[in-house]
Amino acid sequence: MNEPALLVLAAGMGSRYGGLKQMDAVGPGGEAIVDYSIYDALRAGFRRVVFVVRREIEAEFRQKVGARFEHVVDVSYVLQEMEQLPEGFHVPAGRTKPWGTTHAVLAAAGTIDGPFAVINADDFYGAESYRLLAEHLRNATKEHALVGYVLRRTLSEYGAVARGVCKVDAAGQLRGVTEMTQIERVGAHIRNTAADGTVTELTGEELVSMNLWGLRAEIFPLLRERLTAFLREHGAELKSECYLPATVNDLIGAGKAAVRVLPTPEAWFGVTYQEDKPEVVASVRRLIEAGHYPERLWG
Repeated sequence: MNEPALLVLAAGMGSRYGGLKQMDAVGPGGEAIVDYSIYDALRAGFRRVVFVVRREIEAEFRQKVGARFEHVVDVSYVLQEMEQLPEGFHVPAGRTKPWGTTHAVLAAAGTIDGPFAVINADDFYGAESYRLLAEHLRNATKEHALVGYVLRRTLSEYGAVARGVCKVDAAGQLRGVTEMTQIERVGAHIRNTAADGTVTELTGEELVSMNLWGLRAEIFPLLRERLTAFLREHGAELKSECYLPATVNDLIGAGKAAVRVLPTPEAWFGVTYQEDKPEVVASVRRLIEAGHYPERLWG
C-alpha cells in the first residue's frame, strides 16, 4: 500500500503575526502547532514528512522543530526560493515576497512521487481531518481532495483573515474556490471587503479551504503549467502570489482536475496575529486535558 506523505508548508514570512509563527511554542513541552499536526498525521497513517522552508530559516527550523521527531518518522526538507522559476522567468528587482503556495508545493516536485497531503505549518487541523484525508488518499480514485471547514470556526477575533470559500455540488465535488482576503466579524455579521471596496456578506456556514489538501503526484505538471501562466500575467509585480486554491480552481474549470470535498467536524485554529496565541495555547491545553494528546508529544 502506498502510504501518503505529508507536505508541510513552512516557508511563510508571518507578516501579520510579526515573526516565524511556524516555530512558536504553544504546547507545554515547547511544541509548535506543527508538532500536533505531525502527531495526528502519524496516527492517521502518514509515514513521511517533507518540509518546505526558506534557506534563511532552514538551519534554525531543523534544530528547533525537525529534530524533535526525526527519530519517529522519515523527515526531509526542500527549499522554496524565489529564483526557482520556469525557464524564461526571473525575479523582478525589489521583490522580497515568496511566490505563493502553488510555488511552495512545486518545490517538492522532485521529492514526492505518490499521494500526499498539503498543510500549513502554523494551522491546527484536528485529528479527524487527517483520518478523512488519509482514507481518501489510500483509495484507487484519481480524485484529489480538500478538507472543508465551516467558516465561522476559522475566524480571528483580532483582525481580518484570508479564506478560500468553496462552491460544492450535490455530489460533493468542488466546483470553485473564491479567494477572499479580508474576512472579519463586524458586529453580528461576517463579511469580506475586497480591495475595490466591494462588500460580500457571509453566513458563516460556508465551507472554506484552510489549505488542507490531498493531492496525487500527477498534479505537479499541472501546477507548473498554471504557475507559468501566472508569471506571464503577474511576473513583473512585487507582491502578487499564486495561491494554491486559485490554481486548483483554474484546473477544475479547465476540466483537468477533480476534487472531492471532505467536510470535517473539527474546529480549526491558528495564529494569524500575536493576539491569537493565548487562545491557541488554551485550546491545546483543553485538548490535552480531554485526553486527545499526551502532556509531552515526543517524550
